[in-house]
Amino acid sequence: MGNGTNLGKVRGLGSSGHGSQHWLQQRLTALGNILLVGFLFVSLIRLPLSDHAAVLRWASNPMVALALILMVVSVFWHLRLGLTVLIEDYVHGAAHLFAIVLLNFYAIGGAAYGIFTIARIALAPVGLAPGGM
Repeated sequence: MGNGTNLGKVRGLGSSGHGSQHWLQQRLTALGNILLVGFLFVSLIRLPLSDHAAVLRWASNPMVALALILMVVSVFWHLRLGLTVLIEDYVHGAAHLFAIVLLNFYAIGGAAYGIFTIARIALAPVGLAPGGM
């Protein structure tokens, strides 16, 4: 029983070949989440939340919309990374593949819906509220 090859130890890959990359991605998305959710929190505190038009004007700013889209991507990517580890550790047999596929559909679908919603707000004509006529 060995502890892997010497080359694997040097590269830090572990037995599966991708452990350190997964760990690093999870830490980087966590850092991105802290920064982007912090930006959202501070921005929302400074906005008059009772004024719907002010919030829409804020969200339609291209830089804010970009930050919100990056936040959605980072949050769903981080969610997928963490839950994949959970599924790999605790779900076995035929349910494992089903759980991974379901997780991927949820993560990609949720991120796509969030990006679509932000893009819809950002690209809406000024003065026209989403869902309005």
